[in-house]
Amino acid sequence: MASILSSDSSSASSDVSQFNHTPSYCEENVYLLCKKLCADGAADVSDLFVVFISNEHKHIPLWHQKASHRADGIILWDYHVICIQRRKEGKSVDLVWDLDSTLPFPSTLASYLSESIRPSFELFSEFQRVFRVVHAPLFLCYFASDRRHMKDSEGNWMSPPPEHKAIVAEDGIVHNLNQYIEMSTKDVLKDVGEDSVSAVFTQQFGVLVGESQLEQFFSCIPRYHIIATIADSTGSAAAVIYDDAGHTILGSPYSL
Repeated sequence: MASILSSDSSSASSDVSQFNHTPSYCEENVYLLCKKLCADGAADVSDLFVVFISNEHKHIPLWHQKASHRADGIILWDYHVICIQRRKEGKSVDLVWDLDSTLPFPSTLASYLSESIRPSFELFSEFQRVFRVVHAPLFLCYFASDRRHMKDSEGNWMSPPPEHKAIVAEDGIVHNLNQYIEMSTKDVLKDVGEDSVSAVFTQQFGVLVGESQLEQFFSCIPRYHIIATIADSTGSAAAVIYDDAGHTILGSPYSL
C-alpha cells in the first residue's frame, strides 16, 4: 500500500478525510490515527507519541481549531489530544497530526507550537497548558475508554459516540481516560534530560512536560527504530529498539 505521506518532504500534506474523526472524542480519533499511520506505511509505531493537553483547571486555549467560531480559531478545551511523529529521515522535522486543526495536516512541530499553542502569548496561570507525552506503543496497548465521560447525569450522550466499539486495553481495563487527562503543573518535569526522555519509553502514562519544554523534549529523543519483536503467550510483544548510533534501547510492549 502506498504511503499517505511522502518521505522526501518535511511536511507533505495528507488528506484528513482518510482518517476517522468523531467530534468530542479526540482521544479515540488519535488512537485510530496512530493505527492508520502505521498500517499505511506513513510511520513506524516507535516514531509516534500521543500527547494529551490539559491542566488542573481543565481550561486550555488552542488556536486554529475547527470547532471555534472566531476568525483566529481560538477555543477553550477541557483537554485535547494530538499525535507527534518523530521522523527518521536524516534531518527531517517532526510532525503534528491534529484532526481538529485548520492548520496543514500534518504540520511541523515548530509551526504547530507557534500557531496553535502560541507560547509567547501571556496567559493567566489557570490557562497554562501541560502536555502528557505517551509513547504510542504503550498507548495502543493500555489505553481504554468506555465513554462514560460523555454522558450526563441521566445517562444521555452529550455528543454522539463513535460508531466503532469502545476501546478496551490489552489487560482488560475498560476505562482509564481520567488517568491520562489528570495533570498538574507541580508534576511537570523540572528539566529535560536523559532520564526524563528514557522514562517516556517505559511509563504507561508517559511524562508531563511544560509548554516551554515541549520542543526541547522532542529534540532530545533519539530517532529510534524497531528491529525485532518477541511475542509472549498473551499476544503482546516487546519491541527491540535502537537509535541511529546503534545503541539498543529497552523496548515497549504493544499488541501484535
